[in-house]
Amino acid sequence: MTEHSEDTAAAVTPAVAPAREARPTLVVLAAGRARRYGGVKPLAPVGPGGEAVIDLLASDALAAGFGSLVLVIGPATGPAIRYHVEQTWPGAVDVHFATQETPHGTVDAALAALSHLDPAVAFGVANADDLYGQAGLAQLAGHLAGDGSNSLVGYQLRNAVVGDAPVTRGVCQVNPDGTLESVDERRQVCAAGDGRYLAKDGRTPEELDGDELVSMNLWGFGPDMPPIFRAAMADATEALEAGRSDAEVLLPEIVGAILAGRSPGGLPAAPFRVLRADGRCIGVTHPDDLTLVQADLAGQVGRGERPARLWGSV
Repeated sequence: MTEHSEDTAAAVTPAVAPAREARPTLVVLAAGRARRYGGVKPLAPVGPGGEAVIDLLASDALAAGFGSLVLVIGPATGPAIRYHVEQTWPGAVDVHFATQETPHGTVDAALAALSHLDPAVAFGVANADDLYGQAGLAQLAGHLAGDGSNSLVGYQLRNAVVGDAPVTRGVCQVNPDGTLESVDERRQVCAAGDGRYLAKDGRTPEELDGDELVSMNLWGFGPDMPPIFRAAMADATEALEAGRSDAEVLLPEIVGAILAGRSPGGLPAAPFRVLRADGRCIGVTHPDDLTLVQADLAGQVGRGERPARLWGSV
């Protein structure tokens, strides 16, 4: 893996890969501070051979049809992530680094990646601490390589929860034409032990059947979105400069504002197509999740649902 600039690492395109221009880029948000986990979640050793979360995510993404990766890292944990990637990833992986200097939220993180992206081409965005599976990533990569419109990959709730600790999940309301109507954030969601799920946030319905589509922050954004991201950050300038604790600007909130007819800056945005993913999306939220995710992934390998070795596509 050769170094091209202070914030870029890239390498030779695999000879067997499709033309790089035809394969979209996945932006991986790895600048989070992981207060609940208490460590560097992207480097959590979850694979059968001790592979880190970010290793599995990157390998899955390339196998699913993405051609390159942009890792958005922060000043605190970024050096450890960058060192891990440069020391352990194959040289054929086309990866770039972008630094989010201040913790101003996921919209700011996405903007930090733009210098490595073609502004006229759609791109994907994923969390660095979730494993979306090759199937879900392939749906997004295929959509981006096609019409490239705004999109969200939705997972069934039962396939997006690991363990018994409560989590927050955004339940998707989908229009008849397959576009996203809204995302209803439900808190304190946990398994009831009989295939049902309970949302203990004091709202109705309390009981969820597990078939609901939920957002795990796997997005596709078309060229219309970066100007909206910039307008959202400009709208939040006063709060950001004042250092308010609630000053983060988050991707789900901006998408929600667009869906509600309150797009930042009044800028138009294309509808969001909901892509229904097969398979599981699991991640490390709490420290106790580590062993659960390790066991889940080992089971996937044992059943032949994911490869035992990474980087098969490069």
